[in-house]
Amino acid sequence: MPKRSRGSPPETFDLANIRFTEVTRATRGGFETLFEQPGAPKYCWCMAWRQSGREHAQSDEKKRRMMALIDASTPVGIAAELDGKTIGWCSVAPRETYRKLSKQQDDGESGVWSIVCFYVPRVLRGGGLASALLDAAIDHAFAKGARIIEAYPVSEASPSYRFMGFRDMFASRGFREAGMAGSRRHVMRLEH
Repeated sequence: MPKRSRGSPPETFDLANIRFTEVTRATRGGFETLFEQPGAPKYCWCMAWRQSGREHAQSDEKKRRMMALIDASTPVGIAAELDGKTIGWCSVAPRETYRKLSKQQDDGESGVWSIVCFYVPRVLRGGGLASALLDAAIDHAFAKGARIIEAYPVSEASPSYRFMGFRDMFASRGFREAGMAGSRRHVMRLEH
């Protein structure tokens, strides 16, 4: 993927040519390649919000734990592919596979899926890939039986948690505000 300097426009691509796939044992190779490239969140392996994701574990331990979830057929998320190359990621899975995501969370509620993070390489940011990942994540969760999709985005001015997406991106798709998770993260829900 070509590098770009700060402030230059994102690499252009046709969103219609992007394919979205669930990350499974059969498809995890592209996910691994995406997370191992320079600038990727290999320090996290998208384990920060997972039940088994010890916060202070080393990167290789987090990767091992993520691969164990995938090997156990636990839903972990979807990947975006273009021309056979994985170019983006969204963590979308049943809420019970994550640790508690907000204080008002009702753990007795069933059929809730959570969208907790996105990864789009810097060179592709600003081209609509995160929005396309969100649309695909919504379709994926509802196809897998979700009754409600919950997300925890921030306002664009937020200095942290930006990997969780931006509030307006969710609001424009019909997500409704249901509260706050901490001082920055909005709890937003979409019902099927």
